[in-house]
Amino acid sequence: MQYEIKQLDKFRYIEEGEGEPLVLLHGLFGALSNFRDLIEYFRPHYKVVVPMLPLFDLDILHTSVSGLQKYVHKFIEAKDFRNIHLLGNSLGGHVALVHVLKHPERIRSLILTGSSGLFENGMGDTYPKRGDYEYIRKKTELTFYDPKMATKELVDEVYDITTSRLKVIKIIALAKSAIRNNLGEELSQIKQPTLLVWGNNDTITPPFVGREFNKLIPNSELHFIDHCGHAPMMEVPDEFNRILHKFLTKLSEPAAVA
Repeated sequence: MQYEIKQLDKFRYIEEGEGEPLVLLHGLFGALSNFRDLIEYFRPHYKVVVPMLPLFDLDILHTSVSGLQKYVHKFIEAKDFRNIHLLGNSLGGHVALVHVLKHPERIRSLILTGSSGLFENGMGDTYPKRGDYEYIRKKTELTFYDPKMATKELVDEVYDITTSRLKVIKIIALAKSAIRNNLGEELSQIKQPTLLVWGNNDTITPPFVGREFNKLIPNSELHFIDHCGHAPMMEVPDEFNRILHKFLTKLSEPAAVA
């Protein structure tokens, strides 16, 4: 399924369907393939929006979690979205958290999956070996429970990024910014209903990270998925979509009167 990439000023994004906005923030190697099943499932019910985060287009000073958050904020304002369901995977989850803490007014709910913000095993201290395809393939496979999820198309995409010296510098800047920007002390301020979906086999943000988020975010619920790594919406889309759909449906039901 090919989606039209729309442009508004400097913003490039996908927008499918009608209804309350479900805005998806991707991670460091977040190609659209990550969200394909999710877009297809939710477009009959919501306006599903995927902004292309400018991972490699910001100047080096703004290549950080807060630089990406400012971009997301300007995008939301330019589109004048309200009642947003904000979903972030990996680094995108971290950006979503910073956004909700800074600008909670337009956000109706928060969904995090394999999110950084508390702890992460980055691509490792040896990362990245430029030009070593086999190494990149193994690293990409570690994202998933099932290494076959790391298709040639996906590995090629990561490999292409790592062969550009400037892109590598920017990825390292983003990863370091994520590690420095620990949100543990601020999470108790989040008021929005929050859904946490974690792969039981996530080695990048392991299951204890999901439990810690659950403990620190007041109005949060946590779901684990077995045989699943760092990108549940990609690796087990049916299960992920079912959990998310149930959460969103519950939000729209009128509260029971005691």
